[in-house]
Amino acid sequence: MIFVEVLLPVPISGTFTYSVPEALADSIRIGYRVIVPFGRKKFYTGIIASQTPVAPQGYEVKDIALILDEWAVVRHLQLKLWHWMADYYLCTPGEVMRAAMPAGLKIESETFVSADPDYEEKPDERLSQREMAVMNYILGCEKKQPLDLIGKKTGFANIGPIINSLLEKGAVQISENLVERYRSRKETYVRLTVDKGDSDGLHKAFDSVRSGSMQEKALLALIEISAFMRQDSELQEVTRTELMERSGVTTTVIAAMAKKGIVDIYKKEISRFSYSGLVTGELPVLSEAQASALDSIHKSWFEKDITLLRGVTSSGKTEIYIHLIDYVLRQGRQALYLVPEIALTTQLTRRLQRVFGDKVVIYHSKFSDNDRVDIWKKLLASSEPCVVIGARSAVFLPFASLGLVIVDEEHESAYKQQDPAPRYNGRDAAIVLASMHGAKTLLGSATPAVDTYYKALTGRFGLIELTERYEGLRLPQVEIIDMAAARKRGEVEGAFSLLTRRLVNESLQRGEQSILFINRRGYAPIARCKLCGYVPKCENCDVSLTYHRHSDKLICHYCGTPYGVPDVCPACKEPGIEVLGYGSERVEEEIDSLFPTAAIARMDLDTTRSKDGYETIIDNFSKGKSQILVGTQMVTKGLDFGRVSMVGVINADSIVNFPDFRASERAFNMIEQVAGRAGRKSDNGVVAVQTYNPSHPLFDFLVRHDYKDYYQREIQERQRYNYPPFVRIIYVYIKHKDPAAVSTIAFEFASRLRVLLGNRVSGPDEPYVARIQTLYIRRIMLKIETQASISKVKSLLNDIRIEMTNSRQLLGAVLYYDVDPM
Repeated sequence: MIFVEVLLPVPISGTFTYSVPEALADSIRIGYRVIVPFGRKKFYTGIIASQTPVAPQGYEVKDIALILDEWAVVRHLQLKLWHWMADYYLCTPGEVMRAAMPAGLKIESETFVSADPDYEEKPDERLSQREMAVMNYILGCEKKQPLDLIGKKTGFANIGPIINSLLEKGAVQISENLVERYRSRKETYVRLTVDKGDSDGLHKAFDSVRSGSMQEKALLALIEISAFMRQDSELQEVTRTELMERSGVTTTVIAAMAKKGIVDIYKKEISRFSYSGLVTGELPVLSEAQASALDSIHKSWFEKDITLLRGVTSSGKTEIYIHLIDYVLRQGRQALYLVPEIALTTQLTRRLQRVFGDKVVIYHSKFSDNDRVDIWKKLLASSEPCVVIGARSAVFLPFASLGLVIVDEEHESAYKQQDPAPRYNGRDAAIVLASMHGAKTLLGSATPAVDTYYKALTGRFGLIELTERYEGLRLPQVEIIDMAAARKRGEVEGAFSLLTRRLVNESLQRGEQSILFINRRGYAPIARCKLCGYVPKCENCDVSLTYHRHSDKLICHYCGTPYGVPDVCPACKEPGIEVLGYGSERVEEEIDSLFPTAAIARMDLDTTRSKDGYETIIDNFSKGKSQILVGTQMVTKGLDFGRVSMVGVINADSIVNFPDFRASERAFNMIEQVAGRAGRKSDNGVVAVQTYNPSHPLFDFLVRHDYKDYYQREIQERQRYNYPPFVRIIYVYIKHKDPAAVSTIAFEFASRLRVLLGNRVSGPDEPYVARIQTLYIRRIMLKIETQASISKVKSLLNDIRIEMTNSRQLLGAVLYYDVDPM
């Protein structure tokens, strides 16, 4: 009997042992997917991690139910990366597997809910308002409904507790169905039943269609497209769509031809991805500074596997990346090009495709699950050279021979996964992935993360610096606008100072473009009663609600719950509700009223939810169809617009004044990056930064575009107060529905940690938002020496968790860790 260790996408440490039935013994390999029973009723897709002939002792071993594959769907180095991530980020390999694999490769039980026909509401067990809303939806459906769909349709983000309560009251029934989400893309093809060169057969085919002129037309088109008569060409496959377009016939005509035996109609699985645009194959011409940097990178890699390229905005880092990718592809290896935002893939993909054509593969979360599965299979099936461009999740793809990893804008916090586990940093995971493949890593940024620049200066990474813009253009002029003084002078209208409005207007008159950055989405961040001061807050989270005008709703940006705008104040019963402050939606509205003849676009989470949302906005702005782009953090990334001469930062204080040790770094990076969108093709770039605190030392560095002086100040602060890169930060989060219970649990957990780790432990304290989705939160901070073993820390944390679980002290609590928080 053979036994296998199976990795399952569940938050439980380790693998699970299953026996292999004799009939399947010859079909088992490491990396294959198998369907296995787990728990009482559930079935999961697992990955075979290892085999052993030794039977486990002490419990009954279940059989695997089904083998899904004839080849491995996960490579050895992927499994190795998963285990590293689980160890380093203090989670389980199953949680990493769930994040790594497209849902279409994970067939599993899905919970379905239906109403219990025998249920009668009891006087002492009345349904709550939420339970009644869910029951009304279920009763209105003819079939049983999947759990996640009920949550979406009813608007309740946390639907599980409601269903559990209904289950306890006997109002609903649940069942488990095995669900496969992946659907391959198939195309319908048409081919002649006559062999090539069979003239008699071809004559008979024409004889049979003489009575139908449309069929004859289709036959002639099919012969032409398929190259049937060309002796110097192989027979080409013809899609039904292509045949219909060329001949002008319908599917009925082609079906009639098939009935006569003239053609065969068949379906074939095809890739969703192909590039049909212009491929020049020409590498960009490098300036002398770029060529020198490229040469220095190659030399640096002789000594260091990781090199940092610090190049000021618009210095031409992307052109250097393209030369490096070409070098790796010519060696027959693969490249990974990571970007922090999906929006960046739109512009970069086209630039890469013009050079590399179909060798460019795009991968990010806006693709459908079917798309992601197709890309996964494409990389599994071939080790041919290609370049994958994508966001952080691209590190999970099954690379066969990775030769180069590029992490562009490496400083970006968007590389850090926040929820759920694994809470990994895509940049750091990519570095580890590269080392596993024996590949080189290039980190690129105009404003590197303080930790990264420290490692480069201390010799851990190589360092190359590009200090001038392409073609010698000047960096944009930065104007710091004192909004308090401007308001006293009557120079502020709405969200804009007089100078900001003038600079936008001058840009429009020159036929140029402007970008306006505000770090808030929605219309207004606060609704308030102007009579009594009441502020509507989320019922589930400790945050005020943001007003969105397009939906006329107050929305919680933490749990997504929408609320109607009250006609009268719930506190004083007067019609005094007003909205205060500015979000991207309101800035767009105001700028539209100030410049009614200008075309305005907005790029934020609300306008880019669709797969093509980014592409449409960026395309229109690139082509000059819109003159002003209003946006949130998305517009601060490395977008390249040649006609932008003016950038406005509407409320710099919202970025600077944040309770976090990285606030200063994040603010400098964000403002310097968005400033870098201006003047990329001319010397007339200008940046207007609106603030009520112009004396903040950060603004002096920004005016001078002085990253090095900023870094020196910041690194001294970090060393003085013992923050990264001099220590490693680990947050321990504890959540509970009861505020008293969460405080007790967090205090006990921190006390036990202090016994073992001493003054490395701080807290517990309340985070900036202390309740999310009905759960109260406490946070404990650990400052661990950089040379300390994370696995030992994990063992200590796990021991405390087990002790407190066994003593029932963690009852009802959620416990998790965040390593290297951003």
